[in-house]
Amino acid sequence: MDFRRVWLADAISQLGTRMTFLAAPLVAVLSLHASAFEVALVRAFESLGALLFGLLAGAWVDRLRCRPVLLVTDLGRFLVLLSIPAAALVGVLSLGHLYVVMFVVGSLSIWFDIAHQSYLPRLLPADQLVSANAKLSANTSVAALAGASGGGFLVQLLTAPLVFTADALSFLWSAAWIRSIRHREPGPPKRPDRHLGREILEGLRFVVRQPLLRAIAGNTATFVLWQSAHSAVTVVFLVREIGLSAGAIGLLGTIGLVGALLSAAASGRLTARFGQARALVAAAVALGPGYVVSAFTTPGWGLVWFVASTAIASFGIVLLGVTEMTCRQLVCPPELLGRVNATMEFTMWAVMPVGAILGGGLATWLGLRETILVAGVGACFAALWLVFSPMRRLRDFPAA
Repeated sequence: MDFRRVWLADAISQLGTRMTFLAAPLVAVLSLHASAFEVALVRAFESLGALLFGLLAGAWVDRLRCRPVLLVTDLGRFLVLLSIPAAALVGVLSLGHLYVVMFVVGSLSIWFDIAHQSYLPRLLPADQLVSANAKLSANTSVAALAGASGGGFLVQLLTAPLVFTADALSFLWSAAWIRSIRHREPGPPKRPDRHLGREILEGLRFVVRQPLLRAIAGNTATFVLWQSAHSAVTVVFLVREIGLSAGAIGLLGTIGLVGALLSAAASGRLTARFGQARALVAAAVALGPGYVVSAFTTPGWGLVWFVASTAIASFGIVLLGVTEMTCRQLVCPPELLGRVNATMEFTMWAVMPVGAILGGGLATWLGLRETILVAGVGACFAALWLVFSPMRRLRDFPAA
């Protein structure tokens, strides 16, 4: 029953977040007439908070109960996001305001994400984690499908700034469901020799010394660097070179993201039949070529390339996410999970602003299509971290 509340809280929150993922660059392009580099900075500011606060958040989550952290960050994001439609209604919305909002929301999100990932093992037994992670990934997949089309439609109907209202309300919904959870998690044991810096180093040291987590961290950092460069220019490419409207971009994303929905439904069966570790490696290998394909997108029937790219990439990302999260939760001791989650998230979020700025710079220097191709090729190399690690010899993950 309590997991159902977590699932319901996550479902609508994910939907609102996906709408904002599309609406934020569209606000910059359509409402504020930003350049490709300025649009890339929207993504950079969103991920900058994780770079600054990610490791600190992990250490604190291991000291706190997760549920209050989830509530506070949900309510904070609700209030901050409402400032975008409010500023637009009175005609004072600017790029600087958009950057600040994305930075604050990104900072609160890293606290939420780490607490959310650490809360699940406190709520469920170990043998239910794969199933629970798959259900939460299904939320992400459904939200990506509905959010892409719904966000594009709402941008045309209401204008891009007002779509932020839907995302703000989704966080209020999430907070209400988390507030209703009856399970009362015990407080983490208090250590007399607590030292924040030493605790952060413990999490970093564990990931560096644990061969499976080290390989996953390297794969994640390399892939997300190039994925961020790719996504930073994709909307600009579709608007300015392919000539698509916001609604058409949303529709294309919806069709392509069917792969994510299929992956969420099949991940449990795939890991049971082939093994968790094997499924993780296979998903990582498939991701890079999926991104390369999008560079061949052209108007008309050439849009099939973009749909195929999104379908392949989304299938791989969801399967990779389910198996990677399960690996963390199984191989890590419970008292270190918050810090390990923070370290793993840090490898992802820390490279996002770098990747976004890299994408904007490459687009200015090479062009939009060329940047998408270079980013796709770069993403192909990420899987080497896993292929040449002990992961390739395993079927399933060992327990801590």
